[in-house]
Amino acid sequence: MKQYGQEGYESHREIPASESSGEDTSYKTFTRTVFKVLGGLLVVLCVSSSLVGTTQLVQLTYESFPCPFFISWFSSNWNVFFFPLYYFGYMSTTQEKQSLIQKFRECSCVFGEEGMTLKLFVKRTAPFSILWTLTNYLHLLALHKLTATDASALYCCHKAFVFLLSWMILKDRFMGIRIVAAIMSITGIVMMAYADGFQGDSILGVALAVGSACTLALYKVLLKMFLDSGRLGEATHFFSTMGLFNFIFISGVPLILYLTHVEHCGSLSSLPWGYLCGIAGLWLVFNVSVNVGIFLTYPILISIGTLLSVPGNAAVDVLKHEVTFSVVRLVATCIICLGFLLLLLPEEWDSLILHFLATLTDKKSDDHGEELTESRIHTCTFSQANGAVSIPLA
Repeated sequence: MKQYGQEGYESHREIPASESSGEDTSYKTFTRTVFKVLGGLLVVLCVSSSLVGTTQLVQLTYESFPCPFFISWFSSNWNVFFFPLYYFGYMSTTQEKQSLIQKFRECSCVFGEEGMTLKLFVKRTAPFSILWTLTNYLHLLALHKLTATDASALYCCHKAFVFLLSWMILKDRFMGIRIVAAIMSITGIVMMAYADGFQGDSILGVALAVGSACTLALYKVLLKMFLDSGRLGEATHFFSTMGLFNFIFISGVPLILYLTHVEHCGSLSSLPWGYLCGIAGLWLVFNVSVNVGIFLTYPILISIGTLLSVPGNAAVDVLKHEVTFSVVRLVATCIICLGFLLLLLPEEWDSLILHFLATLTDKKSDDHGEELTESRIHTCTFSQANGAVSIPLA
């Protein structure tokens, strides 16, 4: 049995160690959070700026090269750089090195235990690649009919469609506030179409943008079902595979459009390669920031970056293109953006708000009680100093 003196001495020696360990843990947690937030801010900047740059550059390219499918196909081919970029980051940050082939085979388990075979390559990649191509093509067609601000605002509606599909297909939790947000998004779409009286290029552009948002929502929901491991290497492997599938199997579509004179590309030397490479590069930055950034920082920051592209495009449209927005379009854009923000609320948002209000109320009560106590002490001290006697009321 230990004596009291020894026990007290031992505990006296152990306390600083535990405190030091706790301080180290809290310091590491704080440092990790700071780096995650700073990385998130960088991702927000990359997402918003690349999306604004892409939409504006596409409309500049249309002035001399109105071929949306060729632009979509050429930009989608750059997805093959996903895995090489991931491998470069892996080699730069880890001590245990693996060759490119070894890492590629390790990440191939996304296609199954046997790895990637030709059958699985086509079966698993084809649906996502078709949805991806259709999403980009419809979005580029919409940019040919609408301003960049309107197209980017309607692009944000995909968040509402993702919620509805996740609720129906993935059986996600029902949330009344998100239903309200989805209704607001639909209301904004109707108002955007009504801005020009449901006629002309406006209604066609809105329809194309909404179609792009719907196919993007379906793509994201299916991708969530397929990539459920949460591993960055497997995700980048899959996106690179999509780029390879696009180059092999969809290359015939722009050729057919060229032969049928639907999209007249001209000779290879006459193509605006500077604009095309700029669009593809910015699109790659956007896709990497969205699909890889979700593994590195908070997903809500990526969504905020997407939303910031709306005022970014609006600023460019007003200052450079001298676009004048009608009141109906401004109201529709604000409603869509507000609905997008409501969709970012966490599932336990109501409980968090009630807890915060309860904590705030308790804090005010404690502060008020401390003020009353201090007031009574001050009154009692003052009375004693003047010889006064306190007479109870009861």
